[in-house]
Amino acid sequence: MRKIYIIGAAVFLFSACKPTININKNATAGNADFTNYLAIGNSLTSGYTDGSLTVSGQLNSYPAMLFQQFSLIPVHGAVGPFVQPLVSGDWGYPGPKYILGTTYNSCIPNDSSLSPIFNTGASDSAAGDYHYVSTVNNGQINNIGVPGIRAVDYRVAGYAAFNTYAKRFYNNLAGSPLDELYFMVHNLHPTFFTMWLGANDVLGYALNGGQGIGDGSTQMIPGIPNLYNSVDISPITAFDTSYDEALNAAISTGASGALINIPDITSIPFFTTVPINGLTLTRQGQADTLAAYYAAQGVKAVFQIGANLFMIKDHLGNVRQAAPGELLLLTTPQDSITCRGWGSTVPISDSLVLTTDEIQFIRNATAAYNAFILQETQLHHLAYVDMNSYFKTLPAGITFDGIKYSTQFVSGGAFSLDGIHPTQRGYALISNYIIGAVNQFYHSNITSIDVNQYKGVTFP
Repeated sequence: MRKIYIIGAAVFLFSACKPTININKNATAGNADFTNYLAIGNSLTSGYTDGSLTVSGQLNSYPAMLFQQFSLIPVHGAVGPFVQPLVSGDWGYPGPKYILGTTYNSCIPNDSSLSPIFNTGASDSAAGDYHYVSTVNNGQINNIGVPGIRAVDYRVAGYAAFNTYAKRFYNNLAGSPLDELYFMVHNLHPTFFTMWLGANDVLGYALNGGQGIGDGSTQMIPGIPNLYNSVDISPITAFDTSYDEALNAAISTGASGALINIPDITSIPFFTTVPINGLTLTRQGQADTLAAYYAAQGVKAVFQIGANLFMIKDHLGNVRQAAPGELLLLTTPQDSITCRGWGSTVPISDSLVLTTDEIQFIRNATAAYNAFILQETQLHHLAYVDMNSYFKTLPAGITFDGIKYSTQFVSGGAFSLDGIHPTQRGYALISNYIIGAVNQFYHSNITSIDVNQYKGVTFP
């Protein structure tokens, strides 16, 4: 039986030439000047999708979409070129992207699934695309989104040695991301910027199942000043300091802009696709046998016919039944659940589970980071884009021109096959939300984007 069961895991002129733009005479800049636009951020800003960096993802990043809409403004609209440090193909950089492909259940004959697998096509030059050098305006780059970068990383000298995405386009490999930002700002003299930093300050902890330190007591890695362990939640004071320094660099030449806050990452498909109550029992005898099995070990667990909470091992090493609201990672292997007793006789490893306290650590840090970002917008009179609130509306679904988008993995259309980053359509939804916040704050009239013209998940 074949079913869709998703679990587990040339020269591009856009980078150097202004595309043909049809000016919208009704579009206005309001109190902002979008002439020179700079995008600051992480993987979400770079256009990362399907677990890798590709040229199509970059060309359809939300900053590229925003630039396109800013360019429609007749007065004080964006003027190109909008330079991005493009890779040169769609196979994936530095490794293959995810595509949908057929996988097989190892213990059920003829049971196949359509699931994310690594790109099986021939590798293109994106995999070997080592260093990007802009030939525009002495090194101009308008999108300096770096996958994996945290706000606290902005103070780390030689950061490019730890991040291959930064290494492939940073001007000064020995400098810090803050040094690079100052270089880009004083080279471009942006009139408008967006900054979306901070998600990775909690994401590394979450992706590792809360294996790191989550209570803010994180220590720096010995011998490397300002570099914190990537599986820990970044300390709030360190976040505030680094974020403030990055913002001061962004506004150092007088630009206005928008600060985008951090969504609750525990609501994205990577953490919501595998149900915590996915242990299905069909007979009362199964329930009784499991209850007796754990009772003999001194573990209280309740089972019944139908859906049951999985058995897990928490971060203290305790075997217990999961609590409602706890989360399993998308990387939890389906074969191990159906064929090896994971979640029933074999507790699921704590590295694949976010427990109640770990989720609370993530949400506490996110709330603290967002409070500081809001404070920064008020202090510097910048637009505040409440992406946290927007993401909370996505599980119920958002309809655009007759098509509904949600956080449902694959079928929801908004998130890509890595369960973390949006599809092109998801980035278009994000762009429209940013445009709405900018329009409201700066009294501008920027045209919204036709979300449906972009690609969602590609089926074979």
